Amino acid sequence: MLTSGGTAAQALEPAVPAAGADHLRRFLDETLTFQATFEQQLLGPGREVIERATGTLSLKRPNRFLWSYDAPVEQLVVADGSDLWIYDVELAQATVTPLDDTVSVTPAMLLSGNKPLEDGFEILESFDADDLSWVRLVPKTQDTDFQEVLIGFRVGMLASLRLLDSLNQVTSIEFMNVELNRELDDSAFEFTPPPGVDVIGGRG
Repeated sequence: MLTSGGTAAQALEPAVPAAGADHLRRFLDETLTFQATFEQQLLGPGREVIERATGTLSLKRPNRFLWSYDAPVEQLVVADGSDLWIYDVELAQATVTPLDDTVSVTPAMLLSGNKPLEDGFEILESFDADDLSWVRLVPKTQDTDFQEVLIGFRVGMLASLRLLDSLNQVTSIEFMNVELNRELDDSAFEFTPPPGVDVIGGRG
C-alpha cells in the first residue's frame, strides 16, 4: 500500500541530490488521477524472492485508491475517501478501518492524499540509479509497518516503489502502462462487501 547493511537503499548509489524529490513534489502537485498495472515482489532479508503478485492500481486525489491484486491471491485494497477496506476474496473476509493519521503516512496515502509531504515523511536523500530518479523517505511516526520507502521516477513518471519493513523485508513494486489524469468517478472507489462476507472493524 505497496521499502542499512541490508536495506534497499544501500544497493543504490547516491548521485543526483534533488531530482527524485523534485519529481515527487511535481507528482503530488500535478497528479489528480493515476492508473497502472503493476508487478510486485516480496524480498526476504537476504533479498531472495518470497512472493510475487500482479494487479492494477487506480488512485484519485484526495484520499481514494484501489489496489486490485489478481494473482496469486485475489484481493482488493480500497480507500473510498473516509475508510480503508481490505477484502480477501478467498477468505470471504473484509476489514475496514477509518483513514486516520496512521493510515495517512502509508505510501498509498502519500500518493493519493492531500496533506503536505513533510507532514508525514522526512526526505533523507535523492539519487539516480537503475535509470530512475529516486527519493528515499522515512515516516515521522513510529506507528507504521514499514521503516522507509523508496520512490522511483522514469522521465518524471512514477515507475517504482520499494518498502522496507521491520523484518528487513522489501516489497518492490514496478508500475507499467501508466495513465495520468484520466477522469475517474468517485464510484470507482466505493466498496460494498458481497453477501456472506465477514466484515471486521468499522466505526464504533
